[in-house]
Amino acid sequence: MYKFFRQLLFLFPTEDVHYFSMNMLKLLCRWTLTRQLVAWACAPEADTPGQGQAGTDNPLARQLFGLSFRNPVGLGAGFDKNALYLRELDALGFGFVEIGTVTPLPQDGNEKPRLFRLPQDQALINRMGFNNDGVQVIAGRLKQWRAAHSSPLTTHLPLVIGGNIGKNKVTPNEDAWKDYVICFKELFDHVDYFVVNVSSPNTPGLRALQEKDALRNILTRLQALNTELAATAGIRPRPLLLKIAPDLTVQQIDDVVDLAMEIRLDGLVATNTTISRENLITPTHRLEAIGAGGLSGAPLKERSSEVVRYIHQRTGGALPLIASGGIFTAEDGREKMAAGGSLIQVWTGFIYEGPFIVRRICEKL
Repeated sequence: MYKFFRQLLFLFPTEDVHYFSMNMLKLLCRWTLTRQLVAWACAPEADTPGQGQAGTDNPLARQLFGLSFRNPVGLGAGFDKNALYLRELDALGFGFVEIGTVTPLPQDGNEKPRLFRLPQDQALINRMGFNNDGVQVIAGRLKQWRAAHSSPLTTHLPLVIGGNIGKNKVTPNEDAWKDYVICFKELFDHVDYFVVNVSSPNTPGLRALQEKDALRNILTRLQALNTELAATAGIRPRPLLLKIAPDLTVQQIDDVVDLAMEIRLDGLVATNTTISRENLITPTHRLEAIGAGGLSGAPLKERSSEVVRYIHQRTGGALPLIASGGIFTAEDGREKMAAGGSLIQVWTGFIYEGPFIVRRICEKL
């Protein structure tokens, strides 16, 4: 049935359809009964939100970073940039959702159109440019979410929320650390873990921050702040992860891994979108018309698995990995986990496979 609706939806501009679809789901989830029906149809049976399944009895549950995930299938950053659809994504059964990328100040992002489908390749190209409502507005939404979902009567594992943070476009790279610090402070009380995004290709100069010295400057400051805020609140520090690009050389990956181990990062997200256009079926003239942007989806699957496998082998599994890139099916998910991923994230696969993707993956993992 979703394939039929997808054909209709794909007739319209990609970004407009994204918001239309999610707003229709939001409308459907306004009422308890219809929200439960969505969860019954879409969420994995082992932990259907609101259905009274105790998290400790859930065979899909995972423990990582000191957090309890009700299942290992998450939604990557960029889908719910502004924490507007957490209730709906919860009903669809995601084990975790990464909001953002969040920047200190609100920004419109790049000029539209900036999100494009490549159906022949089961892929997307985006150059969104960190469009978001700004950290203060998003922190307010997350605070409301926490207040509404902190009941001690909850009998299923809650939705884990990650905060993906970045810098504003106008912030020079030498001051980038200040933007990450601002976002970290504002979101500390409202997210379960953090992901530092220096690997998007859609903010000019951002990927230069993946170089070892620039990374060290940002991550050591965040680690110190993390320890300070946690001590003040009397809690353990938030898990801090770094998201890396698939386009890094082996030497660059080695530098990232060495730094991550040195400063005791909690893990990596591998990988972000790629700037490569190799081996695509989509005609060259179409790609040239679309222009720049990060490619995601099926063409990224092999490279992202290579990066995950390399890091896992190099660290002997000592550095936990959230694997992302080209995951559409349970087989794709198993491949990522076999390569060394502890958890997996979907994004483009969600667009192409539809609202049943979490259930279908979890049924065969």
